[in-house]
Amino acid sequence: MLFMVAAMAAEMERDLIRERTLDGLRAAQAQGRRGGRPAAVDDDVLAIARARRERGESVTVIARHLSIGRSTLYRALAPEPGSAPFAAAAPARLEGLGR
Repeated sequence: MLFMVAAMAAEMERDLIRERTLDGLRAAQAQGRRGGRPAAVDDDVLAIARARRERGESVTVIARHLSIGRSTLYRALAPEPGSAPFAAAAPARLEGLGR
């Protein structure tokens, strides 16, 4: 029974810590602050990378010049999920199936 009481107290304390943490995050967001690591690729860096990629430079060379990782650059240069050429045609195919 003693262990049950100790476990209940620990669970209650954990809930209080979680609530205080979430309150602090909401207060920081209301003041315009965001947590986490800053983005490595901003609009200026992305414009430079796209221009160099259009000139035919490799992603490895561009990433090394901009001091960012190749995978980060690949992610930044990837097209938006909804802008793929086949994304607009997919709903049209489903309409003919009676769905």
